[in-house]
Amino acid sequence: MELQAEPFLLHDVVRRQSKDGRPFLLATLRDRTGQISGVFWDVPLTVDVWVKPGLAVLLSGRVSLYKDAIQVNINDLARAAGLDLAVFLPASRRPRAEMLAELRDDVTALAEPWQTLAGYLLLEGELAERFANAPAARSMHHAFVGGLLEHTLSMATVARFLSRHYPHVDGDLLLCGVLLHDLGKAYEYALADGFAYSEDGRLVGHIVRGIVLIEQAASQLDFPAADLQQLVHLIASHHGTTEWGSPVVPKTLEAVLLHQIDLLDSRIGGFMDHVGNDGSGAAWTARRSEMFGTELRRPDDFSPAAGPGSSGEVD
Repeated sequence: MELQAEPFLLHDVVRRQSKDGRPFLLATLRDRTGQISGVFWDVPLTVDVWVKPGLAVLLSGRVSLYKDAIQVNINDLARAAGLDLAVFLPASRRPRAEMLAELRDDVTALAEPWQTLAGYLLLEGELAERFANAPAARSMHHAFVGGLLEHTLSMATVARFLSRHYPHVDGDLLLCGVLLHDLGKAYEYALADGFAYSEDGRLVGHIVRGIVLIEQAASQLDFPAADLQQLVHLIASHHGTTEWGSPVVPKTLEAVLLHQIDLLDSRIGGFMDHVGNDGSGAAWTARRSEMFGTELRRPDDFSPAAGPGSSGEVD
């Protein structure tokens, strides 16, 4: 199939050189329906000087099958001016209104003082709007508009179950930690640049930003200091190890649970996203999952519509 000046978003661009010295680009192309890989051989200097991730382009080329996966052999790229980048971004399959209603129910279910703090941060205002639109990650898992909210709600369901299953768990602290653990991601990604890292994401990061936002809100609400310290520990330690970006490791029961719930939901989300959006249509994915480092086998009863989020590739 031939493509002629078709609009795409450049999600990723990698510059390479062939064995005989020919420059080429490996690109990940995105539109609202998903992602596809592309290769551009003998890239003209007039293109190479400007091409980078986050740009809208008009692409010409030919769609072919390479190693059992669909790929575009690009023969021309031109910058596309005046296009709204939001039209290229995948979005959660879950209706926004449904997810926001579920979030409100989760907040309302909290005891005080957790309910007031979570409601202040998540239910009204500019921060709440950013939170509802943000992806949970740039790739890997829940990398779509509304992905952070979908991921958070899924985690909340697991947290409620585990709070009943294990003794001695402070269920309100755990659920509030789940709802707020990735709050800083509302500022970590720039939707206008196709999920690129924002300046705040690069310089501050979502863990630190989330703690700052929570402590600022707590000061406005006269939130109890001892409860705040417990909550901040959950946010600070939710990546589990210093190697994964947490300044401290989990040291309370709720912190251990939050890390494991986050890890579980992100891994399942990443698995479902990858197998649902690999282009081969075979029992095994044609491409290796970036998250798991291997090809993945689809569940026997799996269909792409069953996977979370967009049909777009979010490896």
